[in-house]
Amino acid sequence: MTSVGGAEMVDWKLAVATATRLVRSGPEVSRDEAREVVAELRRHARSSEEHVRAFTRMAPPAGDPAGDTPVLVVDRAGWIKANVAGFRALLGPLLAKMQDRRGNAPGGAVLGAVGGKVTGVELGMLLSFLASRVLGQYETFAPVTRALPGAAAGGRLLLVAPNIVHVERELEVDPHDFRLWVCLHEETHRTQFTAVPWLRDHVEGEIQTFLSETEVDPATLLERVREAAQTLAGGRPPEGEGRSIVDLVQTPAQREVLGRLTAVMSLLEGHADYVMDGVGPQVVPTVAEIREKFQKRRASGAGRLDAALRKLLGLDAKLRQYRDGERFVRAVVDEVGMEGFNRVWTSPNTLPTKAEIAKPADWVARVHGRTGG
Repeated sequence: MTSVGGAEMVDWKLAVATATRLVRSGPEVSRDEAREVVAELRRHARSSEEHVRAFTRMAPPAGDPAGDTPVLVVDRAGWIKANVAGFRALLGPLLAKMQDRRGNAPGGAVLGAVGGKVTGVELGMLLSFLASRVLGQYETFAPVTRALPGAAAGGRLLLVAPNIVHVERELEVDPHDFRLWVCLHEETHRTQFTAVPWLRDHVEGEIQTFLSETEVDPATLLERVREAAQTLAGGRPPEGEGRSIVDLVQTPAQREVLGRLTAVMSLLEGHADYVMDGVGPQVVPTVAEIREKFQKRRASGAGRLDAALRKLLGLDAKLRQYRDGERFVRAVVDEVGMEGFNRVWTSPNTLPTKAEIAKPADWVARVHGRTGG
């Protein structure tokens, strides 16, 4: 990433330091209990691989190094470090572009030095908020480091142990069943990216195309991040309706790319939910209770502040992706079976459009050449 006067637009080290300082450590557990949680999550991750591949009929090509992605059980600080590394790698081209634009303005070097610190603190505040909520994540783009290993071709599965324990206690569900249930969802994401060799490059290409079309000036983007951070710090929702960070989309080209990204993310999230519940009854005895309680928690959030931040960060859109995507997958599998659904992974051309996510029969007609009924 380029810089002006040695200063980056985001002080990434400060973002990590701020987030790890502010984030709560998680629920109280004894050392022995912590070891057992970590060990059980690792066992469930391994067993989930077999369950998911059998149910989806998907597996990485034989001998493909991308299929050998590690499972990392992390605390909240570990999740923060991994995501900062991923953000830095993925957003590098956009921030370099914005950096150059600001550097040509009067006083750009001074603004760079000060703004990078401020933005680092504010990004850290947001990450501290998110770090206490994420249960697991398949990291597709983060660089491999000694502290955070990954597959040679990229990718690693993160399971955030404190958050999993916190939610299982909050929902009052069987902890062993809940841990396996979470692993089934995250393992589905790992299977999607390891069994479909072109998927990672396709998604990254779409994201970079979206970012390359960005015409938002640095001040506007940083102001939206600042608004989110101030909402969190002040403990109150923003005044008025507000807009999410995603609403900064400016150009028709961006809106077109965003539509494609929304469709593919809805597919990936909905597929994971469908698989999680499809495998569940055979290996998770209390899956119905877990699903009911978890859906209520997912829909309600944790209060007005949580709802405001979800809207500002665009997380409400992610909740819709779970629901709409799962409905699409279920409808297609009911119509053409699992093998017929798996045609979706043939190429970027067989991915559903945003309109087809809402109308699965249109995807069936386009890809299979026939209408449902």
